[in-house]
Amino acid sequence: MPIKLTPSDALLLVDVQNDFCPGGALAVADGDAVVPVLNAWIESARQGGAKVFASRDWHPPDHVSFAERGGLWPPHCVQNTPGAAFHVDLELPEDAVVVSKADQADHEAYSAFDSGDLAEQLGAAGIRRLWVGGLATDYCVKASALDGTQIPGLDVHVIINAIRAVDVSPGDGEAALDAMREAGAILEDAAPA
Repeated sequence: MPIKLTPSDALLLVDVQNDFCPGGALAVADGDAVVPVLNAWIESARQGGAKVFASRDWHPPDHVSFAERGGLWPPHCVQNTPGAAFHVDLELPEDAVVVSKADQADHEAYSAFDSGDLAEQLGAAGIRRLWVGGLATDYCVKASALDGTQIPGLDVHVIINAIRAVDVSPGDGEAALDAMREAGAILEDAAPA
């Protein structure tokens, strides 16, 4: 059954940024394939009156997650660079709420809930279901979904055809799906109405 979004739903687009797509500094294999799927969900949100949130890595040039500072990753999603921009084909609505994270040099943040007041915004808007898609399954999607499951009264739905994994170690993506499911997230293989 197609899913119909309503004003008590919110769509969270996690880090659909150029650096995580093919050709980017930290490309996720087939990462850009999530864009048309998410665009269909964005259109459903628009038609149903659901809110749209878009998280982004927004790193300073000397961020703690970068290898030269002892982190795991090459420099990526540096503030105000083309790599940090949302994918050009992502049809982000003008009224989407952008959630910047990991924007302080000495603070790592994988979850969209780590920076700002996303949980409070969802509560104030009366959101009961949070639909999550984006990049990458085994890092920022997982962290965001796990944090979402900790919010009383919020059902977290992970759109499995709208996510892709880094898979630094083979199987990381599958392990992330298991962790999200065990925490109470609902893994959805459905299309929006």
